[in-house]
Amino acid sequence: MDFLARREHSRLELYQKLKQRQFEPDVINSELSKLLDEGLQSDERFAEAFLRSRIDKGKGPNIILSELSQRGVDELLASNVIGSISEEEWNDLAYRTMNKKLGNEAELDYDKQLKLMKFLSNRGFTHSQIEKAKNLLRQKFNRIK
Repeated sequence: MDFLARREHSRLELYQKLKQRQFEPDVINSELSKLLDEGLQSDERFAEAFLRSRIDKGKGPNIILSELSQRGVDELLASNVIGSISEEEWNDLAYRTMNKKLGNEAELDYDKQLKLMKFLSNRGFTHSQIEKAKNLLRQKFNRIK
């Protein structure tokens, strides 16, 4: 309960933390099942909270999906949670993240575009989202000139 009082955890995260504290696997599974039955632990709630925290950090859907998988969240559940965010919202997040990274730059040359595209790719955005963000950024710079 101490772990869940601080933040949501996936079942796997709780299992690993309790295993580190030398609890027996049967005891851990029994207690985690009780928490699930009582609604105190939910991988769905964890995935939703995790998604919001990663969006706030400018992460894209691919990396969030990967991170959820690493934390033991079912692939279908993770896909559904990520799918709850519209493609327009992902495109907007990619643009805001790219724009923030660019800072107060007055020019957008080819090399800078490539660096920004690689940055977004490393952040887990799709090719389509990166292209849309890049096009919006170009429009912004065309209006400045």
